[in-house]
Amino acid sequence: MPEVRLVDLRKEYPGVIAVKDISITFATATVTCLLGPSGCGKTTMMRIIAGLENPTTGDVFFDDDRMTDLPARKRKIGMVFQYPVVYRNISVYRNIELPLLGEKLSGSERKRRIQQVIDILGLEDSVEKEISQLDGGTRQKVAIARTVARQPAVILFDEPITSVDAEAKVQLKRSLKELTRQLQQTIIYVTHDQTEAMTLADQIALMKDGEIVQLDEPRNLYNQPNDVFGGWFLGNPGMNFFDHQVEALEGGAGLRSPLFPHPLKISGLNGQNRITLGIRPEHVRLARKTSKFAVSGKVRRKIIGVGGHYLLSIELDDKIIKIKVKPTLGRQIKNEVWIECPLEWITLFGPDGHRLNATLTM
Repeated sequence: MPEVRLVDLRKEYPGVIAVKDISITFATATVTCLLGPSGCGKTTMMRIIAGLENPTTGDVFFDDDRMTDLPARKRKIGMVFQYPVVYRNISVYRNIELPLLGEKLSGSERKRRIQQVIDILGLEDSVEKEISQLDGGTRQKVAIARTVARQPAVILFDEPITSVDAEAKVQLKRSLKELTRQLQQTIIYVTHDQTEAMTLADQIALMKDGEIVQLDEPRNLYNQPNDVFGGWFLGNPGMNFFDHQVEALEGGAGLRSPLFPHPLKISGLNGQNRITLGIRPEHVRLARKTSKFAVSGKVRRKIIGVGGHYLLSIELDDKIIKIKVKPTLGRQIKNEVWIECPLEWITLFGPDGHRLNATLTM
């Protein structure tokens, strides 16, 4: 399966730059998710890879073969769209088989491919059913099976589970995870859903305003965002952010913050006089009063979230910090708590919103 490379890719429409000079490599046999809000350029970029759009400038390569000017039908790609592309009034088996009839395969190879995708996607009980008898999630599985059975060089998924119900979403995520694990194909997957991206991707390209903000493994992207946007967009909710003025303290630069009981020293600044501290709600800890990092706060709001976890809004002086705690602790919390923000989970951002290579110490 080929490596897909975009080189200085740009797409302009009247008054809008949808993709801004992007260069990226989608490695062979990996899953890359293009993640971002609506209008960030991810679908436009996928359509250029597919040959459905022409770039204003830049090139598309599959390995060393330039694809930029080739029509979609000559790129040996498979696409799965938001709404399932299937034939009504024929069986699931026949739906999967039809695209293979023009592939010059032996009967045994055709049957092998069909059975493989049926097994992976859990379609055994639906093989003889007509499409009209299936729910939306199962129809989408059939659309995926049709594409995968052809064994295209590259598979493109354009928000394939956005339009199915919640229960079907869970089943499709599991099926897609198993599918990507077994296929070892080059897969590019567009989504605005961070859970899908974190579950399925080997790497995530986080996009904003036509640019890739960060390309990284899911865990690194979540724990070490390159800028404020990544900290805010990922997470439910995203990071807590606190702006602070840098001060001249004894021994160098530092800051005073209601997040900490004592002033903190900062090393590694490059002249910034304002910084933003970011920390995720699940990384804030409940603490004992005696902890050297503990500060007290008033509980202003308590909400039960996914899995019974509690999301607390804690007032610290004139600031509000959100923290996530396990159900047992959440039920016990009253009006006042002691919390601490571990320095290893603090991310520092400069005035431009980009992450700083700076360090906080007590």
